[in-house]
Amino acid sequence: MKSYECTEGRQLRTVPAVTNDDESNNDLPGRRPRTGRRILRIAAGSTLAVVLVCAGTAGYLYWKLDHNIRTVDISAALGSDRPAASSRGAMNILVLGSDSRSGANGKLAGGVTDGTARSDTAIVVHVNEAHNRADVVSIPRDTLVSRPSCTGTGPGTSGTVLPEADGVMFNTAYQVGGPACAVKTVESMTGLRMDHFVELDFSGFAKLIDALGGVTVTTTVPIDDDLSGLHLPAGTHHLDGVDALAFVRTRHGVGDGSDLGRIELQQQMIRSVLTQAEGLDLLGNPARLYDLADTATSSLTTDSDLGSITSLTSFAESLRGIGAANLTSVTMPTTTAPSDPNRLVTLDPQAADLWAALAEDLPVPDSVLRLQIANPADSAAPTPTSPTTPTRQTSPTRQTSPTSPTSPTTGMTPTTATTPATGTTGTPASVASEAAAAASAAEAAEQSATAAPTH
Repeated sequence: MKSYECTEGRQLRTVPAVTNDDESNNDLPGRRPRTGRRILRIAAGSTLAVVLVCAGTAGYLYWKLDHNIRTVDISAALGSDRPAASSRGAMNILVLGSDSRSGANGKLAGGVTDGTARSDTAIVVHVNEAHNRADVVSIPRDTLVSRPSCTGTGPGTSGTVLPEADGVMFNTAYQVGGPACAVKTVESMTGLRMDHFVELDFSGFAKLIDALGGVTVTTTVPIDDDLSGLHLPAGTHHLDGVDALAFVRTRHGVGDGSDLGRIELQQQMIRSVLTQAEGLDLLGNPARLYDLADTATSSLTTDSDLGSITSLTSFAESLRGIGAANLTSVTMPTTTAPSDPNRLVTLDPQAADLWAALAEDLPVPDSVLRLQIANPADSAAPTPTSPTTPTRQTSPTRQTSPTSPTSPTTGMTPTTATTPATGTTGTPASVASEAAAAASAAEAAEQSATAAPTH
C-alpha cells in the first residue's frame, strides 16, 4: 500500500493512500476495467488528504509559536518625544534580563519574592548600517542616573505617569515603570533611539540554555559562590541551564565581588551561547529546531513591533550577516560615585564618546577600549585591543583620552572573537534567529500545503 508522510514537529504522520481492495475483480466476467479518469480522482483524493493533514499541522505549529510571544507596546507608552531613528539602516536593541522571582524564577534564583522586578542585566546592542557587525554595551545596574518622567507599562503602573527622579539606580527604572521606563531611561542616557526591546527572565534563560544542549565555558581560576550555588574548579565545563544561570549571576566567588565582574561573566556567556548555536545543525534537525523555537518564543517578551513570528523572522534574517568575529563587547565607562562608594556614575567624556560613536555608526573609541578590565574568571585575559576590521574605519571626532582624576572602574575585556565554527547562525540574536527559522519553515509549509493542486 502506498503512503505519504508529512512532518508534524517531532513525528512523522503516515497517511494511507486510497486503494481499491476489489482491484483483483477487474478481470471477472461482466466487470468493466477502471477508467484512467477514476484512477486520477482516487490519486487526487489521496493527495488532498495528505495536503489537509500537513496544512493543519503546519498551521497549528505556526499559530503556537506566534502566540508564545509576549509583547509590550513601547511606542504607545513613549510617544513622539524620543531620539530620532537612524535614517541609514543602523538600529539599537535594548536587551533586559529581569530579576523577577515570580513563578519558576523564585525556585531558580532564590531571594525575596515580593512581586517586584528590576533589570538585573541591561545591554544595548548596536547593529551597524550594513548589518555585518554589532557592538554590545553593558550598562552596570548600580549606575546612578537621572530617571526621566515616563508612562509605566509594568504591573500596577500601566498607563500611570511616573515623575522624574535624580540620583537613582539605573535598574529601578524597570522596577517602577516596567519596560517603557527602562527604554526611556536608556534613551535619555545615550541619546540613541532603542528600535527594539527584548526581555528574558531567569527561568527563560535556563530553558534556552537547556534547549541549546548546554554551553561550554572555561575558567582559569576556581569559582566558589554559595549565594549563586556555583562551584567550579579551574578548567573547561559544559553547563546546563541551571548552572549557566548561576554563572551569569555569580560575583562573590570570583574577582573583587563587584557587579562589574559579573558583567564580565555575562559577556563570556554571550560568546559561549553564540559558539554553541553556531555548532548546531539545527536546520538539519527540524524537531530540535522546533523545540528551540518553542522555548525561545515562550521565554521572550518583546516590543509589539517584534511581537509576531513574521516580524521576528524578518528581524532575525536582517542579522544573519553578523558573526561572532564581528561582535565587540564593552561596558559603559563608569567611576565610583562621590556620594556612595558602592555606586557608580558615568565617566565622561568617555561614556559620551561611546554613545556619540554609535550614533554615527563608528567603531567603539579606543579611549573606551582602554578602560575595560579583564574577565575575573580568566587570569590570562588578553590586553584590550581595538576591534578587528571595523566597518567605517574613521575615528569619531569626540574620541579623547581618559582625563578624569578618579580611577575608572568599568567592566570587561572587549571581545574581538576569532572566526566562529561553521553553523547556522552567529548573530547577537542567534536564539531568536533559530526560533524564527523554525517559524519560517512552518509558515512555508503551511503556504505550500494550502497552495497544492487538488485536481
